[in-house]
Amino acid sequence: MQRVAMAACAAFLSCAALVPPSAGQTLNLAVGAPVTSLDPHYHALSPNYAVADMLFDSLTSFDARARVVPRLAASWRPVAEDVWEFRLRPGVTFHNGNAFTAEDVAFTIARVPTVPNSPSSYGIYTRAVRRVEVVDPLTVRLHTNGPYPLLPTDLAQVEMLDSETHANPLTEEFNSGKIAIGTGPFRLVSHRNGDRIEYARNDAYFGERPHWARVIYRMITNDAARTAALLSGDVDFIDQVPTSDIAKLRGDSRVQLSEVDGLRLIYLALDHSREAASPFALGEDGRPLPRNPLKDARVRRALSLAIDRGAIAERVMEGAATPAAQLLPAGGFGSIPGLVAQRGDPDGARRLLAEAGYPNGFRLTLHGPNDRYMNDARIIQAIGQMWTRAGVRTSVGAQPWATFVGRAGRQELSAMLAGWGTSSGEASSPLRSLLATYNAARGFGGSNRGRYSNPEMDAAMEAALRTLDDERREALLREATRIAMEDVGIIPIHIQRNIWAMRRGLRHEARADELTRAQDVQPAELAQR
Repeated sequence: MQRVAMAACAAFLSCAALVPPSAGQTLNLAVGAPVTSLDPHYHALSPNYAVADMLFDSLTSFDARARVVPRLAASWRPVAEDVWEFRLRPGVTFHNGNAFTAEDVAFTIARVPTVPNSPSSYGIYTRAVRRVEVVDPLTVRLHTNGPYPLLPTDLAQVEMLDSETHANPLTEEFNSGKIAIGTGPFRLVSHRNGDRIEYARNDAYFGERPHWARVIYRMITNDAARTAALLSGDVDFIDQVPTSDIAKLRGDSRVQLSEVDGLRLIYLALDHSREAASPFALGEDGRPLPRNPLKDARVRRALSLAIDRGAIAERVMEGAATPAAQLLPAGGFGSIPGLVAQRGDPDGARRLLAEAGYPNGFRLTLHGPNDRYMNDARIIQAIGQMWTRAGVRTSVGAQPWATFVGRAGRQELSAMLAGWGTSSGEASSPLRSLLATYNAARGFGGSNRGRYSNPEMDAAMEAALRTLDDERREALLREATRIAMEDVGIIPIHIQRNIWAMRRGLRHEARADELTRAQDVQPAELAQR
């Protein structure tokens, strides 16, 4: 069963020749998005996964181009339509010296869907597993609920725990560092929530030994401060390069950029959960409306039509984004050929609103984070202005991510901006996470914060998840995508381009999944050997 892997072309500026730093050197990183937890199964969020991926390992992994590659599993194969067998690498140990075995795989898969109060569960990646069979210490068979071709892909998101160390683990114990123990290339030294994480190299790592003896992983959510930290030499490497600084950094001989077309969709989610009044959708007089206008597909289409995605990509994102009309970039597995973003049409949006019974529009508040995605607060502001021009008088509520994600997860909002990184490169990921009818027990809709539900879309998506034939599976994913996009289950805005910056003398492998990890950075001379 071959998968269509998404190709991503990384572009690096030439590196100045330097004497390689000693193997004891420290790498100082600064990232733009806050990390909310060190528990690798608590919150399915790219910044969390990136820091966990330095401490822990998964059975499989994604390379920089989103292809599935071996990690803790040396190999895998289907031994029946509903059974996958994984052979584990011998000699792998956790940071505390405990051996990694098949029992740890069974323990981890059982733990993932049970983490309490998860804002976005990793259960979507284990939902297909019906039973775990430990064959021997280095062999495990995963029995699925029917044919399931995506299991090796899903397990790239599931970091393995130690069944002894992590018996009855609490998320707070990971965050304190007490049980933040994995098999990964680095060990945890300290964690100051929302500020920094310090790592030390794991000299017993089974894979390629990291160059850096020590890593300081700082969270600097202010764009200007992050760039200033790089230019002053306070840090060596930053992610989420502010679009307003790209030209300046390209012309600075002290630094270089690392770039790749990304897999992150920036989109709007709308309140589908309420038939009656939605909390931030109000009448012209500011009073609650008798019914939720966002339940009407004509209103949702009007809101989508009012957005000039090209203007956002060029003026707000300064060219570091591609306007989107669906879930994946062109060529992604399950993307619809030829489906491209429409030009903004405020007059057409007004006509749709009038047809839906809102000739004078209504009031709406658009919420979103101001410290999570590239230019997120500016995007919210731009969309608010576009909606207002189309007759929906819009206020904006940009908040710190930690505040916003809690409110969104409790369905307190009416319209919200968010993002989804499809690390697998295929449409099943956003379909089952963002658009599938919410069902915690089945692991569907974990990030469906608007509670969109469409049985026709669900049926096509679930059929795709059971289909082994790639051609047929892609056709079903396209059908599910078509249904969701025509129904405006969410409103796609654009696909981000991933851009990092670093001091000269370093080399970085740019990843389509936008993860920022110390193991992907090394001195330029070492990279050229």
